[in-house]
Amino acid sequence: MMEYNALIGIAKEASEAAGRAILEVYHSEDFGVESKSDNSPLTAADKAAHKVILELLEPTGLPVLSEEGKSIDYKDRVEWDHFWMIDPLDGTKEFIKRNGEFTVNIALVRNTEVIAGVVYAPVLDWLYWSVPGRGAYKREKDSTAVPILVSRRNLNDAGIKVVASRSHLNEETQAYIDSLKNAELVSMGSSLKILLVAEGSADVYPRFAPTMEWDTAAAHGVIKEAGGNVFQNGSDAELTYNKEKLLNPHFLVRC
Repeated sequence: MMEYNALIGIAKEASEAAGRAILEVYHSEDFGVESKSDNSPLTAADKAAHKVILELLEPTGLPVLSEEGKSIDYKDRVEWDHFWMIDPLDGTKEFIKRNGEFTVNIALVRNTEVIAGVVYAPVLDWLYWSVPGRGAYKREKDSTAVPILVSRRNLNDAGIKVVASRSHLNEETQAYIDSLKNAELVSMGSSLKILLVAEGSADVYPRFAPTMEWDTAAAHGVIKEAGGNVFQNGSDAELTYNKEKLLNPHFLVRC
């Protein structure tokens, strides 16, 4: 297997190439929207990004588990040592709304633990990535990449910034926000919510609604190198991956 820095370099290239494919559809007149079996939307951009990523990751020789290719039997994938977990277009609803808050997610997983991630937001032209043991980084547009770190604020402090989904602010999430002291609410779409905590723009992200492994894996890989983590709600255990059922438990993103 290639060394981790080389693998992440390929993943970065794949994420940006997928972003270009997505933008071609984004700036077109027809998104080609379909409904999947769970009634969530699927667009021509999802399909195009998936194809590009698979082609560019193929030389790594690692298997791929994708939202658009999730039917691989557990008895086969449980044998995987290292693999890629991808979401070619995270935030399809945001894509359809044309608000720019969607991402390409590519994570490197070892057994059941995410160890690195690449997240690219094509419209914003923000690229986040991490390399195991070498930190987490963000590059905005054509600027120089800079290291990112979590804020490390105490959650008992007043004025904590809380990231919450525009679409999933349920009673349990609202109760958590209300338990904090004069919390400030920050809204964002897709895996960018986790990354706001990773870069210190927010302090905590409670997610008490369903998500799948590919929704979180790449950003989880970034925040781990930025000094934070994605913890199972009510526990100090982090989220794990490549489970038989690919649904995440509720979680809390914090340092």
